[in-house]
Amino acid sequence: MLFDRDGTLIEDVPYNADPGRVRPVPGARRALDRLRRAGVPVGVVTNQSGVARGLVSPDALEDVNRRVEELLGPFAVWAVCPHGEDDRCACRKPAPGLVLHAAAVLGVDARDCVVIGDIGRDVEAARAAGARGILVPTPVTLPEEVAAAPEVAADLAAAVDLALRPAPAFPDLSASPGAPAVPTCPAAPTAPASIAPESAASAPIAPASAVPASAPIAPASIVPAATARADTEEPA
Repeated sequence: MLFDRDGTLIEDVPYNADPGRVRPVPGARRALDRLRRAGVPVGVVTNQSGVARGLVSPDALEDVNRRVEELLGPFAVWAVCPHGEDDRCACRKPAPGLVLHAAAVLGVDARDCVVIGDIGRDVEAARAAGARGILVPTPVTLPEEVAAAPEVAADLAAAVDLALRPAPAFPDLSASPGAPAVPTCPAAPTAPASIAPESAASAPIAPASAVPASAPIAPASIVPAATARADTEEPA
């Protein structure tokens, strides 16, 4: 089970480089622990263009992700895209790279993964990878994104309920023709190569050292619509 970070698991604080500002969304820890008790691996797939923009350092990104785990519990994989919109990488959602990479690290087929997020890019990335996508709308989710989503849940608890049921037979959930089997992503000039994904066989997209396997994680809340789409994670 793969989750978007900002706006889904934690409050969306644009370009957050301060672990002290990490706030889990209501019910996030409960939803994650339910999956862990059921033996379902949980991971994070997140765009973090603040690194490419020079607004968040790689070390600060690691610190924030570590704080997420301290509040919300350990994740089996972190797949992080540090590139900007113009870097033309294969990992940045809505491209499928993060989902494909996370599935490869977990040793499962992407078609067996469920991606839960708060905006259209999360669902589109799932669809492109052949995974199942569930949208949990917030005040920043666009109406057209809700209308286009194959499955919509009111909150994380409801999303997990849906995810644990058999997937509906939506014809458009199959992988896009020509979608790469593994993410291939050139290192962006402004993003350190150690964070940029190269292949599913390489270290997780976010460096393993960034997040201790034993660390915990936290829930998120919703930012006002006026600021949420500034691109802490996903720009409009």
